[in-house]
Amino acid sequence: MNPADLSRTVLHAVRRAVDEDALRAPVPARVRVERTRPGGSGDYACAVALQLAGPAALPALEVARILRERVAAEPGIGRVEITGPGFLSFTLDAPADRRGALLDAVREQGLAYGHGVALRGEVIRLHHASEVRAAVTVDAVRHLLTAQGADVRISRVGSGDRAWGRFGVAVDARETTPDAPAATVRPVPAGATAAELVERLGADATRWGLLRPAGHDHAPLGDDLLVQGEGNALFRVRYAHARTRALTRGAAALGFASAPGAAPGEPAARPLLDLIADHPAVLLAAARHRAPDRLARQLEAVAHAFFVLHDTCPPLPVGDEKPSAAHRARLALAEAAGTVLAGGLSLLGIRAPEHL
Repeated sequence: MNPADLSRTVLHAVRRAVDEDALRAPVPARVRVERTRPGGSGDYACAVALQLAGPAALPALEVARILRERVAAEPGIGRVEITGPGFLSFTLDAPADRRGALLDAVREQGLAYGHGVALRGEVIRLHHASEVRAAVTVDAVRHLLTAQGADVRISRVGSGDRAWGRFGVAVDARETTPDAPAATVRPVPAGATAAELVERLGADATRWGLLRPAGHDHAPLGDDLLVQGEGNALFRVRYAHARTRALTRGAAALGFASAPGAAPGEPAARPLLDLIADHPAVLLAAARHRAPDRLARQLEAVAHAFFVLHDTCPPLPVGDEKPSAAHRARLALAEAAGTVLAGGLSLLGIRAPEHL
C-alpha cells in the first residue's frame, strides 16, 4: 500500500462513517497523509479527525475512534493508533516474505542481532566516579558502544572497588589521564556498597536494579527484585526467554521445528514483529545516548508482546491438534523473541537462563 492508496482508504472510511450516520460532516474532496516525523508512531499520519471535528460537533479524539474502527480491518493496514489530540497513525502491514526475512535474520545473526557498524572508527572515552552504579552503568554503555563498532576507553576516579568484579566490571585496567566528562548517574544510597548489594540481591538483580531506571532517577534496590512473579520486570523478561526455549524443546518432542522464511500473520503477532524489527535502532539509540535503560525498557516490551502471542496464538498444538504451518510460523517468532531477549540481557551483563 502506497500513500495514495492509504489516502483513498481513509477517505473511504470517512464516507462509510457518514453513510452509516456515525459521523455528520461533509466528506472532504481528498485526505492528506504524510510520512510520520522522527519520534512519531507508525509509518504515516493523518490529521483528518481534527479537520472534521468542528463540522461534526464532536471531539477530535471521538472522530478518530470512529474512523479507526473502519480503517483498521482494511487489507494492508497493520495497526492504527490515535496519537496526540486526534491524529491517526498508520503502520502498514509488511508482506509475509518480509516478515519471514526478518525472523531469518535473527536466526542467522543470533545474539548479535541488532549489532552494527554505525560507530566504527570512533574512539569514545568514558570516565566515571568510583561508585557502584556509575561503574555498572559505564560497563553496560561500553558493551552497547562496542556492539556498534566503537573503540571504548574507560577511566575512573580512584582505584575502584574490588567487589565490582562480582558484577563483571573490570577494576584493573584504567587510563591515567581522563579526557571525558564523568558519567552523570545518580549514586546508590549511602551504605549500599557493591559487596552488600551482591550478597543481598546477586549480580543479575543488582545490575537490573541499577540499569533499568534512567541515570538521573533513583535506583530501586529492594528485595522485590528477587520476587518470582509478574510484578518483577526482570523476572518477566527472563521468564519470557526461558519460555521460548521451552517451546523449542516442546516442539522437538512433538517432532516439528520452526519454519525458516515464515512468520505468523495473526494480528497478535504484529506488535512482537514490530519490536523485533525496531531492535537494531533501539540498540543504536541506547549506545548513542549512553542509556542502557532504553534497552531494558525494550526487553520489557518484547517480553509483554511475547506473552500476548503465547496466550492468544499458542506456538504448540493444543489437545488433539496436529502441528501446522501456523504453529511453525509462531514458533519461529517466539524463538526470535527469545534471541532478542537473550542478546539484550547479555549487553546489560545479565544472564538469560534456559530454565526458570
